Amino acid sequence: MNEPTSIGAVLPESVWSRADKDLVGTSLGHSRLWFTLGQGLLNEVFCPRVDIPQIRDLNFVISDGKGFWIDLRRNASYDLEEIEAGVPALICRHHHPRFTFTLRVCPDPVRDAILIDYALVTNETLDLFFVLAPRVGNTDQNQVGSVFARGLHQIIGAQQGPFGLALAGSYEGRDALSRLQVGVIGQSDAWRDLDAHQTLTHDATQAGPGVLTLAGALTPQGTLAIGFSSSMSAASTLARSSLIEHFGKPWEQFLNSWKVWKADLDILNEVGHEFYPALARSLLVLKVHQDRSFPGAMVASLSTPWGESSATSGGYHLVWPRDLVESAMAFLILGQPEEAHRVLSYLIATQQPDGHWFQNQWLGGRPFWQGVQLDEAAFPILLVGFLRSAGVLGSMDVTQMVRRAITFILKNGPSTDQDRWEEDAGINPFTLAIVIAALVEGADHLDPKEADFVLAVADEWNTSIEDWCYVQGTELAKQHGIDGYYPRIAPREALRNRSALNQRLLIHNRADNDSPPAADQIALDFLQLVRYGLRVAKDPRIRSSVQIADALLSTPTPSGTVWHRYNGDGYGEHPDGRSFDGNGIGRGWPLLVGERGHYALAAGEDPLPYLKSMAAMTGRGGLIPEQVWDQPALPSAGLEPGRPSRSAMPLVWAHAEFVKLLASRIKGGIIDQPEATRKRYGGRIPPRRYVGWSFSIQRETMPPGFPVRLLLTAPATVHYGLANWDRPVDIATRDSGLGLHYVDLPTESLVPGQQVLFTFRWLNGRWEGRNFSIGIVQEGRATLQPDRGPGHEAS
Repeated sequence: MNEPTSIGAVLPESVWSRADKDLVGTSLGHSRLWFTLGQGLLNEVFCPRVDIPQIRDLNFVISDGKGFWIDLRRNASYDLEEIEAGVPALICRHHHPRFTFTLRVCPDPVRDAILIDYALVTNETLDLFFVLAPRVGNTDQNQVGSVFARGLHQIIGAQQGPFGLALAGSYEGRDALSRLQVGVIGQSDAWRDLDAHQTLTHDATQAGPGVLTLAGALTPQGTLAIGFSSSMSAASTLARSSLIEHFGKPWEQFLNSWKVWKADLDILNEVGHEFYPALARSLLVLKVHQDRSFPGAMVASLSTPWGESSATSGGYHLVWPRDLVESAMAFLILGQPEEAHRVLSYLIATQQPDGHWFQNQWLGGRPFWQGVQLDEAAFPILLVGFLRSAGVLGSMDVTQMVRRAITFILKNGPSTDQDRWEEDAGINPFTLAIVIAALVEGADHLDPKEADFVLAVADEWNTSIEDWCYVQGTELAKQHGIDGYYPRIAPREALRNRSALNQRLLIHNRADNDSPPAADQIALDFLQLVRYGLRVAKDPRIRSSVQIADALLSTPTPSGTVWHRYNGDGYGEHPDGRSFDGNGIGRGWPLLVGERGHYALAAGEDPLPYLKSMAAMTGRGGLIPEQVWDQPALPSAGLEPGRPSRSAMPLVWAHAEFVKLLASRIKGGIIDQPEATRKRYGGRIPPRRYVGWSFSIQRETMPPGFPVRLLLTAPATVHYGLANWDRPVDIATRDSGLGLHYVDLPTESLVPGQQVLFTFRWLNGRWEGRNFSIGIVQEGRATLQPDRGPGHEAS
């Protein structure tokens, strides 16, 4: 027996396929497999979990062996035939003057295998080849490849660690594969072979460990199956089993299962023809991104932003608690509380001991990025509130999760280490709205004394929003003819002194390290104050903020107006269309079109234009992207104004936002407004009970007429007095029952010009070693006045 030819390995940088997908899909049967289509071809396939990709793409090459060959991945001339909106099935047709190539893809409904039915139609003698880029176990490093026989089939496969894949092919019962080869990128890969010879010439049957290509020749039409298992051999059994049935049978089973699922979604019967396809596709996207091994877990997208130039192992196939809860709320709106229940169970299981959740994580709970975002500690509480308000919380034991999350928020808030865009620390209006609402919703799960303590903090933070996050009289305000506005984020120091808003704040992802003052950075994040019932849409401060945000952040496109995250954003393509590489220019986000539409609805407008824009800003397969191109067309980069850029597509969060905006329009009001928060505030600023101080909020001034409440993370004796320690008094803190200790200093009678001093002696007898002071000042800003006066009541 001849020894198999073997080729050695090199380790070049790895990349993924492009992020602008045509389709995402999965089986509703037993198969644990998820697939993506992009550029009319099969892209990443994930198995056995939605966070573990196993291939980058399966490409096809057509050649005449005489100098002509074409890589279909680079053929922009293709069209898609959608079988039915909301069913993850397309017929992809690639067109060329010399041929037509047709492709259909579906998972085996009962096996971890993907089926690819193909046909080359031509009047010439053309050869057809496939080139598979394995990424076994979410990496292309250390893979070994092999060609081997199983029964009447030639098999080609790859393995890395505990994962293996195998590809087999069939045409009318015969083997569809021939001239199989495994090669190593940069040395003997199939692309090098095809470029030199317009055909496959070497016959290596083993390669690696390294970065591989698996390639071979194909019959003009047939069906391929790629199986995924713990070894190449086991995967080959799955692949061969999938080829026993004619492709038409699993294809029809696949289509029918999705049609049955759709039939149970009542909301599809409540929308007109105009938005039926977009809604059906959004429901599909939400369903597809769910995992089966970890029920309740969902990834943010089955794509990697700018994947064609990115080697990251994470991409967006990770769990973000924020995106997860936004999606769960959409499921609840769709009348599927069991889906939201699973999400909540998963979140309870992955909460950290101190009450927060990782910034993002693999499905099993291992962190990828470990930043702390305060809103992500609050969103799970909101999900509890939504389930409770809908009367479907049931017997779920949520109390300990809620208590731990509330404690984390109280100890660390109101400032966050990162905003929702995962960039800056400080006080952010969006984050504030989320955490205040979470405190109110979570209070229902505490005993009365604890609830009163938490609600008092929520009220205090609500009352302080404008003190921390609203600026007036800036040059930017004057330029736009307004009194003031809510900036994107205030530095932490603004909790102590408002002048900190003049500090320069670095904008991330910019090559020029631009650092304008925090007060000059504008975002739409303040709209959440209205959406969650903390402020009314007609509040003059909200309206002036909308005015400046629309002026600075909106861009008209052929698909409608789109909004940007903030002025100066660097997270997007370069001006010449090159991929984001750590810096660039942020593009428009359809997600923000939805947020702007929710504000329009709250302001009494019809959000129809915003829905139309979101539905128009989709890719060829109707998926909503993270970003759309907002400049004139760049055909060489495949970028068209108002159409998807090459960042993530689909973005599950954006699809959830579309569902919620459409459902809100049907209802005639914002559908995801937390009920307890709405009832407590109704857009009104609550009366101030006290002025809060903590090591996170070290206020230096306060208005007259209020006590000072000191919040500490450990019990202590507070030593306090007036200026120069006049008439000092010692007072012990009280235990809130939530890991915080507090005391109220009776400062109501102090007048402007006076000052209270205090310090702490801890239980071990140690003194804090420094003094703190708060000066009483008569500020003219309405938000700091005991008597609100007119203009602060919702009508």
